[in-house]
Amino acid sequence: MARITLRQLLDHAAERGYGVPAFNINNMEQGLAIMEAASACDAPVIIQASRGARAYTGDVMLSKMIDALEEMYPDVPLCLHLDHGNEESTCTTAIRYGFTSVMMDGSLKADAKTAADYDYNVGITRRVVEIAHWVGASVEGELDVLGSLEHGGGEQEDGHGVEGKLSHDQLLTDPDQAVDFVRATKVDALAIAMGTSHGAYKFTRRPDGDILAMRVVEEIHQRLPNTHLVMHGSSSVPQPLQDMFNQFGGEMPQTWGVPVEEIVRGIKHGVRKVNIDTDCRLAMAAAFRKVATQSRSEFDPRKFLKPAMEALRDLCRDRFEQFGTAGNAGKIKVIPLSEMARRYRAGALDPQIGAMTEAA
Repeated sequence: MARITLRQLLDHAAERGYGVPAFNINNMEQGLAIMEAASACDAPVIIQASRGARAYTGDVMLSKMIDALEEMYPDVPLCLHLDHGNEESTCTTAIRYGFTSVMMDGSLKADAKTAADYDYNVGITRRVVEIAHWVGASVEGELDVLGSLEHGGGEQEDGHGVEGKLSHDQLLTDPDQAVDFVRATKVDALAIAMGTSHGAYKFTRRPDGDILAMRVVEEIHQRLPNTHLVMHGSSSVPQPLQDMFNQFGGEMPQTWGVPVEEIVRGIKHGVRKVNIDTDCRLAMAAAFRKVATQSRSEFDPRKFLKPAMEALRDLCRDRFEQFGTAGNAGKIKVIPLSEMARRYRAGALDPQIGAMTEAA
């Protein structure tokens, strides 16, 4: 059995200086492609599902599918993570269905559309941490709101995303407040706001420091060197995939994602989890369009799905290699949830906030 908690996986990544891509899934084909890529390059993996994905597949189907992937690829440490949980019940039901990690996104209220204040975020995140840690599961929190520094708003994804305009301060995580948040909540990982957003249309030009604030990552890491940071909305939206999608009948306007080299820069400064969804969708959708255009009489779904799976597999393998994840699966001995729970109770996994941070 190779089910692993996010905390153990990110601790391992921090010790060895690599990052772990977190791929969103909605179906069997995505799961198989991701696991095939991970197995091929000996990489641990984070598979995550949003509330929208859970509604699409059904919790029972999703849970059994992950069980099957785990059995088929027993040598791949697999973290099943809830993406953007909106309230306590969303997180606790995920744990019931085998998720070893949950995100409590208290940056938004339970409607997943309204920006929440700091005290609300701390309170609800701390409650979820207490519940999850009792059974050994991990928790990712979020401080401030994902959104564009270009237009001051967020993007909806699976029904999640802030509505309306936000101030510049709401779109950038304050490093000093990050210290207080981690201390107060005891989260295992912290998602930060620094200009990335959901969906394909992240930037209208190749991002620079004005619209992709990597300096915020570096400043938070300086204050919290032992805290695992998370970059959301970090698909790169590769130009070749955009071109292929449009070549075969798509109508995607020119857009820019988060350059891989900027993600690698983040990994050098404490980023351990990198969320990728749009790239996966785009790789598969471009393959669908190619088959539909070149084989117009084809109606067997497998003839569409197989090349789409191959495209996703290749994309995932690239990310495992680019982020340094490849070659690390075999170095991990999975710790069971019961032992993680014991360590939480003993205080062994409490946040380590050093003297440098205390003086800052």
